[in-house]
Amino acid sequence: MIRVQAESFDVGAEVNAFAAACGNAGAVVSFTGVVRNTADKTLDRMVIEHYPGMTERALTQIETDAKARWALEGSLIIHRFGELQSGEVIMMVATASAHRKDAFEAAEFLMDFLKSRAPFWKKELRADGSTWVESKHADETALDRWSLD
Repeated sequence: MIRVQAESFDVGAEVNAFAAACGNAGAVVSFTGVVRNTADKTLDRMVIEHYPGMTERALTQIETDAKARWALEGSLIIHRFGELQSGEVIMMVATASAHRKDAFEAAEFLMDFLKSRAPFWKKELRADGSTWVESKHADETALDRWSLD
């Protein structure tokens, strides 16, 4: 399941509902991304932009790829857009499988591809100006282990 939304969400409630819907799973893995302040503690807020339709298609493809690689009972991707404050939840990934290895690996796969390939653009706003968040080399190289050849 894919959800792209401006509204905040309750991570605990989402994980509990997801686990209940995947009743045959022996493992449920979740990851939650949170807006973190900049190293110099000057972040006022972050703005996340996306193209509706294009974003959902890209996330659906990432989810489909994960389901083709691992025996999943279910998966969930929630990603927010709009203005977010430091400490607010940005996104969540959850996977469920009969065994923990598939659930963990699929969750890592989803997170790596969301970080580097999902069409979201992030801008950090501070009192002294704003900057677009650039892709990190480490995020790109994390994809290497998931070679899709």
